[in-house]
Amino acid sequence: MVRDAERAGTRRRGETRVTGSGSGARRPPGTLVGVSRVVVDVVLKPEISDPQGQAVLGALGRLGHDSITSVRQGKHFVLEVDGTPDEAELKQIAETLLANPVIEDVELHLTTD
Repeated sequence: MVRDAERAGTRRRGETRVTGSGSGARRPPGTLVGVSRVVVDVVLKPEISDPQGQAVLGALGRLGHDSITSVRQGKHFVLEVDGTPDEAELKQIAETLLANPVIEDVELHLTTD
């Protein structure tokens, strides 16, 4: 899965992306208010070969889905958070436990629902 920002080259290699649905209220840097779930998506870096993604792409073509031009497989984690976690702590968890930063990119999605 390649995001538009990654295609445009706006994301630095090995950088963890953090997205969220915030209320716009001011809060101290690194503090996440009201977060109950954190979704962590881990995908192989673009320069790393993805045989599973290539196999899925081939199967899609054989099934007549010719408009699909690329498939990247990955991992999806959902963390239930108690209290107000620190963004730096979440990044550390994602990058040291859930992913191999040498070959994988991490994206954090912060939700308040």
